[in-house]
Amino acid sequence: MPRFFIENANEKEIVITGENAHHIGRSLRMRVGDKLTLCCEGVDYDCVITRFTDSEVFCSVVGTAPCESEPKTRLTLFQALPKGDKAELIVQKAVELGAGEVVFVMTERCVSRPDEKSFSKRLARLQKISLEAAKQCGRGAVPKISGLISVSELLEGLPRFDKALMCYEKGGSALSAAGVEAGQSIALFIGSEGGFEEKEAAAFEGAGGELIGLGKRILRCETAPIAAISIIMSLAGEME
Repeated sequence: MPRFFIENANEKEIVITGENAHHIGRSLRMRVGDKLTLCCEGVDYDCVITRFTDSEVFCSVVGTAPCESEPKTRLTLFQALPKGDKAELIVQKAVELGAGEVVFVMTERCVSRPDEKSFSKRLARLQKISLEAAKQCGRGAVPKISGLISVSELLEGLPRFDKALMCYEKGGSALSAAGVEAGQSIALFIGSEGGFEEKEAAAFEGAGGELIGLGKRILRCETAPIAAISIIMSLAGEME
């Protein structure tokens, strides 16, 4: 059944506009009586198309349920900005694996240091990648992609998480011993190509975070988030 993400919903009738309406009517050539699923903030709305206008699709809601594929564990990936197009791969895989948000951070060892205007263009591209990945893997919500923020801004926000973890290339506790549990809100901080400065790791610990390792091998900055999110989601029972 076709799935579309919407920003607002109710339990009786939903009106689809914009690109989604065009795709339903013109590309998919759907008709009155056809069924589709509309996703809004982790809830699936099973709908039947009741009528069309030139720019709108009217749908009657026949059932609602929490999206089964949307994780209960709320993981935010704080990713130090990498070079080139690595950010696109990181966003795509983080969304597929269940991250609820990806925030790009400017650390001291980031090689890529774009200005605000050029990064805003990249951010629009990355948000589109998040949308496509969420569609592909059946998510119930589209993870937000944001940034750039500073390390100090990240540290200020750590108290709102149940658990804050930094993958540190110089080692730390085993991720399996970090006490990850289902339903937690988790901040995961991954470095760029050059890793982290020692003072950044110390500041993270000082703000209540925990340094963790991912084994004896040094992973690339685009591999580390895939590995860490996979392990966290497995420990939280989200990949059973």
